[in-house]
Amino acid sequence: MKILYGVQATGNGHITRARVMAPALAERGAEVDFLFSGRAPDQLFNMEPFGDYQCRSGLTFSMSKGKVNLWQTLVGNQYRQLIRDIRALDVSNYDLVISDFEPVTAWAARNQGAPSVGIAHQYAFLNALPDGAKWRVLKPQVKLFAPVQQAIGLHWDSFGGHCLPPLIQPPLFTPTQVTEKYVVYLPHDDLAELRQALQSYGDQQFYIYCGVTERSEVGNIVLCPFSREGFQRDLASCAGVICNAGFGLLSEAMQYGKKILCLPQQGQPEQISNARILAQLERGTVVKNLRAPEVKTWFDQSAPMATPWPDVGGMLADWLVSGRQLSLPELGERLWASVSNNQVSSVNNHHSGMIERT
Repeated sequence: MKILYGVQATGNGHITRARVMAPALAERGAEVDFLFSGRAPDQLFNMEPFGDYQCRSGLTFSMSKGKVNLWQTLVGNQYRQLIRDIRALDVSNYDLVISDFEPVTAWAARNQGAPSVGIAHQYAFLNALPDGAKWRVLKPQVKLFAPVQQAIGLHWDSFGGHCLPPLIQPPLFTPTQVTEKYVVYLPHDDLAELRQALQSYGDQQFYIYCGVTERSEVGNIVLCPFSREGFQRDLASCAGVICNAGFGLLSEAMQYGKKILCLPQQGQPEQISNARILAQLERGTVVKNLRAPEVKTWFDQSAPMATPWPDVGGMLADWLVSGRQLSLPELGERLWASVSNNQVSSVNNHHSGMIERT
């Protein structure tokens, strides 16, 4: 089976999902070509799993100090180039086109009548979600941005059987808990302002992942360069995570059993939806800024129960390669049943292997 797999590279969560699917599909004999868009090629890192991948400009958001800059987003995207790339991409040699909310591959498949499947968190917004009707705003945008014949949405709950569990890697490191250690990933915030805000919490130590070239430490702040392995190692050992409302990282934090302090990006309806559902499911604390009174309370909270997500990648790869014979509701039932079983196991083994350090 020959597959063209398009990945929206604006957010790391899309790439993380592709890292799971790449070996899963290869193990089942599928030949996969990857195409990434939405980020400059020189800003991609740890891309070895994708072989000789392609890049296109695609579409992306323009961010400024943690907010979506709508004007820069509108004028900064290369719409003519997008249309040229869609028209130039020949998908006739592929048995299937998969889009992780990537517009070039999705629209090329649509225009050429090729079979297409969408696998992304964003496709969850095609269904009713308990997010204060944000999904109603996002539904037409999702359909327009990356249309597919069969859409698979991913979320933290099935919400009536319409969504599959998160598609993420299993833990790369054994979860431990170093008290007073917190991982911070707010890549669009001003670093100087971020450091100033966190320095006021002198009893805690913050590992900020940002665009630096090497790790450095000043006071209670550790600046860390982007690294998939380094980030996962710190995530596994921290007491909690401070981040935006991106679906991938929040799912990983739940898997490791880490408490979450969430600052959704302003002007980003998807993140606002995620934050509302996160709070509704009591999976994290949502604040507007790091000086909110809830922050101090959050530091004193205990670690939540870990959620070991099932092997969504393996089951999806089986389903795709075998010709998608199982219905999506049936596939979802099997995966969510696995989540319930894993949670029972997690309760029985809660805190086993956890290390408290002061």
